[in-house]
Amino acid sequence: MSSRDAVGLQWWRVQSAEEVAVNDVWPLVHAERAALVGDLESLDDGQWEEPSLCSGWTVHDVVAHLVDTARTTRLGFLLGLAGARFDFDRQNARGVERERCASPRDTLERLRQAAARTSTPPAPLDSRLVEEIVHGEDIRRPLGIARSYPREAVVRSLRLQVRTPASFGGARELVARTRLTASDAGLSIGEGPEVCGPALSLLLAVSRRRVALDDLGGPGLSALAAGI
Repeated sequence: MSSRDAVGLQWWRVQSAEEVAVNDVWPLVHAERAALVGDLESLDDGQWEEPSLCSGWTVHDVVAHLVDTARTTRLGFLLGLAGARFDFDRQNARGVERERCASPRDTLERLRQAAARTSTPPAPLDSRLVEEIVHGEDIRRPLGIARSYPREAVVRSLRLQVRTPASFGGARELVARTRLTASDAGLSIGEGPEVCGPALSLLLAVSRRRVALDDLGGPGLSALAAGI
């Protein structure tokens, strides 16, 4: 599964009552969308065509993907997946093609207009946070843009990624024998050789972004890196 599939494909199933109770995720999601729009308003044409951390996708492509996922409904996701013959890569590519305008500024305007939406594929609502934070870094890091994310948003995203199977874009198998310690969040997850570092870097690493490995340390790092 490619790095871009490690986000947003998690547990496409009917939500439980416990998951419905986390509707407070939406203010965090909306804030991330608005922050990204603000960060991208001043990009020049060359920056829009910079390769992102998603293999094969430019910055412009990732923004188009975020527009697509912001607009996606549960029914729309399932219909789109069936139309793509249950191929997630094909479904994602069609979504980018659909939402990517000729002008990057028009694509950005689409993201601005979709920023306050609360539609979602059939997945845990915290997957919307994973989508915004990880893809936000897919865009920002190649452009040299730094963002200080709310700790709660990063921790919730990390917790979801480590309990979600790889078949749905998560990292449960990857970190099954690893203890993740977020040095800036007072958080430890799992058992085994420790991998420690900032929560954001842990989130990116378990989402298969190798660029974050340089921020991490601990006896479990080599095994984690080998699995990415």
